[in-house]
Amino acid sequence: MTSSSPLSRRGLLAAAGAVGAAGLVGGPAAAADGSGASRTRGPAALVVHNARVFTGTSGGAPVDAVAVGRDGTILDTGRGTALRRHIGRDTEVVDARGNTLMSGIHDGHVHPLGAGDRSLRPSLEGAETTLAELREILGGFLAETGGAGAEPDGWLVVEDWNPVGLLPAGTVPHHTMLDALPTRRPVVLVGGDGHNLWANRRALDIAGVTAATPDPPGGRIVKGADGLPTGVLKDDAQELVKRHVPAPTREQLVAACAKVLEQAAASGVTTMMDALVGRHELELYRDLASAGRLPQRIVPALRLEVEQTRDPAGALAYARGLRREFERVPGLRFGTVKVFLDGVIEYPAQTAALLEPYLDGSTGKPTGNRGELYTSAADYGRLTAAFNAAGWQMHAHGLGDRAVRTALDGYAYARRVTGRRDPRNAVAHLQLVDPADLRRFAALGVAACMQLQWAARDTWTMEALLPYIGERRHRWMYPARSLERAGARLAGGSDWPVDALQVWNQVRTAVDRRGAHGQGELYRELEGLGRASALRMHTHGTAWQLRQESLTGTVERGRAADLVLLDRDVERCPVADISDTVVELTLVGGRVVHDAASAAGRAAAGRLTRAASGPRPATYAAVHGGRHRNCGCTEATSGR
Repeated sequence: MTSSSPLSRRGLLAAAGAVGAAGLVGGPAAAADGSGASRTRGPAALVVHNARVFTGTSGGAPVDAVAVGRDGTILDTGRGTALRRHIGRDTEVVDARGNTLMSGIHDGHVHPLGAGDRSLRPSLEGAETTLAELREILGGFLAETGGAGAEPDGWLVVEDWNPVGLLPAGTVPHHTMLDALPTRRPVVLVGGDGHNLWANRRALDIAGVTAATPDPPGGRIVKGADGLPTGVLKDDAQELVKRHVPAPTREQLVAACAKVLEQAAASGVTTMMDALVGRHELELYRDLASAGRLPQRIVPALRLEVEQTRDPAGALAYARGLRREFERVPGLRFGTVKVFLDGVIEYPAQTAALLEPYLDGSTGKPTGNRGELYTSAADYGRLTAAFNAAGWQMHAHGLGDRAVRTALDGYAYARRVTGRRDPRNAVAHLQLVDPADLRRFAALGVAACMQLQWAARDTWTMEALLPYIGERRHRWMYPARSLERAGARLAGGSDWPVDALQVWNQVRTAVDRRGAHGQGELYRELEGLGRASALRMHTHGTAWQLRQESLTGTVERGRAADLVLLDRDVERCPVADISDTVVELTLVGGRVVHDAASAAGRAAAGRLTRAASGPRPATYAAVHGGRHRNCGCTEATSGR
């Protein structure tokens, strides 16, 4: 197939009939598989040629062209000359100009609706500021959220406040600092750590929080030497104020979530496993689908609370009930439940469950803290057995090595009890894995779902962690290559909005263990992946985790045409350049859900760029549990 002039990607959305490369149309050719068989399923809806096609499969002849059928599946793959026969008068033809065409990204652990909800409120992005700087920022937020028209009752709620970020260091927040703002409105700053909230006096008055208000179970109202509330509420005490904050309307939530799903499509994401789902989220997905604004395939992981993990029959009935109610929502596919086994590992939270105690950061001596394990191996095993026997798969949040072992022990028990050999259970995050457990993933058929954009030398992995676990354990941080060598199935995810959605930077970081924001490499020679492995884990690997590898994840004849066309050859460009990859086209089931040349595509890409460019903490004080501020594990810590 000879190269034509580059087509505008807008042409893909134009009315049918403009082939765009008349010289490419020819007579029948031999089948791309070399069989010589003539397959006459009619002309393709789309042919992409002159591409570097990453098929995600092993072996086989090189592929530089893909034909997409009118039924939304891949009609054929192979050399461009062989695919000429699929071009008809109304076939769209796109010249990839030597860039990568591959399966869409499968995000195996993400919270997209959480990103949508959070986008409705301004964010401090964990910034460290002086009081004067903070007041200036908040003054801008007041103006942006209604100005004088919002006085005196319009709440200002600001996300991602850094509870230890007031400068100079040691400055203690007090409601009088917020009371000095030129407003009578209630003002609330929500801590990025999930444990703290800072309110002005007006918000405290509305909530009825006084010196006489007792601490609620699991929470604390911080009071000064005078016995009066300072405005800082911790853990479950935050609800005293939060319950008075007006919730966004359903229309606002649907619109916000639709925008962030467009951002995901602009990143090349075609399938997502939403890792924190209850009735509220399912209702939102139903509304998005009804409005025609659900571009991805969604696998909802139904969250089970700690109490439910001790009642397998009740938990299974709960999950089945939600599935019956929502299984007809287009785009949703049920069969996964999510359980938190531990919390977060970074200082000072240190709630991730470890096999050996955390160390004292100054002396290096063991402390009495091994973190928190929310569910025992026995309970998790019984729960897994009940769900696996019913055809469901488990997805465990496991950051610490004790939580990882607990998940594996539970899966081993379920395997013995049920005899099920391929339930596709998973462990997510895997920040610390004991080397004795590496081979168990392959032996038990467990997916290792890793968020490798974190696998870089930075504040989180060094200042907030190394002194508290020591060099011997630290070496086993995010052991991707070790797991791969041990035969484990690697899957990828972003955990967005716990971190910014930077799909191609996470692919790059899986390779160089530094990424765009790292201060150095984190055990690259020991744990860095090859490019093909990094691409496969974010496509076929995650499709395997989600039990849809026969539908998506590779570029093969008969698979769904969930494809992305990139602006570069990510297999050959310098590794550092992978971070800046731009997605030109994203297709789901052959339908264009992102076109970089369209007005909507440009807008989505712009939002994506802005969201990824926020300030990043420079010291460990700025990451007080913040890595998992939105994923829900901080709630698990308080037993909710």
